[in-house]
Amino acid sequence: MVSHAVFDGASAMEPNLLILAGTSEATALARVAAERGLNGVVSFAGRVERPLRQPLPQRIGGFGGVDGLICFLRKASITHVIDATHPFAVQMSRNAVAACARAGVPLLALTRPEWQAGPGDRWQHVTDIPGAVLALDRPRATVMLAVGRMHLADFAPNPQHRYLLRLVDPPKGPLPFPDAEVLVDRGPFEEAADRALMERHGIEIVVSKNAGGTGAYAKIAAARALGLPVIMIDRPTPPARLEVHDVAQVFDWLAHSGTDLGV
Repeated sequence: MVSHAVFDGASAMEPNLLILAGTSEATALARVAAERGLNGVVSFAGRVERPLRQPLPQRIGGFGGVDGLICFLRKASITHVIDATHPFAVQMSRNAVAACARAGVPLLALTRPEWQAGPGDRWQHVTDIPGAVLALDRPRATVMLAVGRMHLADFAPNPQHRYLLRLVDPPKGPLPFPDAEVLVDRGPFEEAADRALMERHGIEIVVSKNAGGTGAYAKIAAARALGLPVIMIDRPTPPARLEVHDVAQVFDWLAHSGTDLGV
């Protein structure tokens, strides 16, 4: 674990936030918090080598499970935790719920509503990555595989396809497929650009996690416009917790949590 920030004894009446990051919503929350003069730290799991710089101090790496997170909360005098991790980072969310309950620290989840299929969408729902791998057990096709670098090896059982991989960071080591092209890019993406990309590469199938939000939705809209099937990986079930979908709602929650927001 690499830590870039340690906080010392914030006042009990002044919020000192831990923002569990990994989404554009987390970055937006950190920006508004910094503009309001709040203390806090933005934490990244370290899945992305080049996380976006934040307007608050940031740390990179795991906490060491529930016990490690409790230790961090106490050492850093954290008053509130906002879980704004990716919807598929469910283990971190479970750890946050357990740690905050044991440490007596209020927890709120800032989440994205999941995407919903509409007219013209051709979605095949699968429950997880293995389900997506099974769905690709079919004759050769050109596949846009948008599942992130960590899951590429899971799709090795289907080497017959030609893959287009769009990744935030370059892959480490050889790819698990004989026929693949890598595009290193970071969203948000535009529908027109993604449609042109799919046409240029002759994409026949899109594989995507149901991440929700707007930054990665362009490929879904582009697939609809082109009449392409999408293998949609449904979200894992999150732990029971209080959730909001808007940054403004986070500050409403803070204002009613016994903190001094200077308003």
